[in-house]
Amino acid sequence: MNPIVDNLSSINQRIADAAARSHRTPDSIRLVAVTKGRSVPEIQKILAAGIRDIGENRVQEAQQKYTVVNAFVSTTTTIPTHKTCQWHLIGHLQRNKVKTALSMFSLIHSVDSLRLLAEIARRSEERTQQTDVLIQINTTGEASKYGLEADDLLGFMEAAQAYPTVHIAGLMTMGQLSPSPEANRPAFALLRLLAEKIEAQKFPGVTMRYLSMGMTNDFEVAIEEGANLVRIGRAIFEVPGPRKGMS
Repeated sequence: MNPIVDNLSSINQRIADAAARSHRTPDSIRLVAVTKGRSVPEIQKILAAGIRDIGENRVQEAQQKYTVVNAFVSTTTTIPTHKTCQWHLIGHLQRNKVKTALSMFSLIHSVDSLRLLAEIARRSEERTQQTDVLIQINTTGEASKYGLEADDLLGFMEAAQAYPTVHIAGLMTMGQLSPSPEANRPAFALLRLLAEKIEAQKFPGVTMRYLSMGMTNDFEVAIEEGANLVRIGRAIFEVPGPRKGMS
């Protein structure tokens, strides 16, 4: 038995069930595998099992894995040649790490200030590229979490118009650490509502394509509230035994 394959099968079924409850198809939900603290061999196992979206919390840790993992994808015959590995930065991004981040990540989930957005724009212009990002919103009101306050989002989007090399592709939030998935339903519902309000504004260069929310403990509730990017780590890699943390 392969625990990772079994875990992914279970997760995919749960995603499908949650998608059905929200009147969507399973293929409208992307599973981002959180690989913080995971080794290259572990990442290779999930890629061989069908994962194509890798989520890392720290730029420096991703650097240690990026080249080897991508080489594995390009040379492994069990992975179709048209499939590629997409890297997502899901943790806090420091401005002095932006240049390196842009060389690796397809989507940055965690833009939480205009200063960071401006630096991403500057580095994107240097690379003659447009960078896809999500704006992180603090929907739980916890002081320990990064993210814009909900009331500041509209003004942020207006100011973001000055940075055309950055494409805002949606919103991201983190729920509170709670044993009850339902505890985060209000936070997830708020993110969906904010996305609807921003979409109605029709800002140039802004789309609400993605809602990134939901982790191991609450991804089904997040999907029911509109998530189409879910960030799951522990439920993929864990084996039967005592539970450790939440991701």
